[in-house]
Amino acid sequence: MAGRHPASLARIAIAYHSGYGHTRRQAEAVKAGVEEVDGIEALLVNVEDAERHWLDFQAADAIVFGTPTYVGAASAAFKTFQEATSRAVMAKGYLWKDKVAAGFTNSGTMSGDKLATLVQLALFAAQHGMHWVGLDLPPGNCSATGSEDDLNRLGFWLGAGAQSNTDASPDIAPPESDLATARHLGHRVATTTLLLVHGRHAMSVAA
Repeated sequence: MAGRHPASLARIAIAYHSGYGHTRRQAEAVKAGVEEVDGIEALLVNVEDAERHWLDFQAADAIVFGTPTYVGAASAAFKTFQEATSRAVMAKGYLWKDKVAAGFTNSGTMSGDKLATLVQLALFAAQHGMHWVGLDLPPGNCSATGSEDDLNRLGFWLGAGAQSNTDASPDIAPPESDLATARHLGHRVATTTLLLVHGRHAMSVAA
């Protein structure tokens, strides 16, 4: 990804951790949503492989962060990645400043204190001087006419939430509505990133 494809206008990295495979499916859905937008390169990176991808993160115009929610917070592996950025990113300068950022998380219960994880991700992005993009969807499944098939059925605004039954394999969980919500987030991040990239180009030409 460090070498930009000639046809690409922007690059987006999805940095995620998945303990059992469910959050990986959510990450793949975010990537699919990103790739719906023309002119975008997308890269999926397991944060356990972050040491090989610091240059890819630096070259990206946006980074979407994803982690399961364990005991009301990001997983230990994702927290290790967060702490590693203080050495690999912050100590070498404000390398992620003004990049677009967004987040997603998955847990075994409907709530699972996922909001605490999304807040943690948003604060992490703020510490790097990034621009956070939330979920522009009304809450689903909250009326007599709603259903579990609605987008944003779990009612999050800060990022995309998903729920996977603890006895369900990644082949069937998270449900399609949660994956569609993740795709929506990926598409939104991609269009927002293009706006920022085009704006920077226009400013440089005007200058």
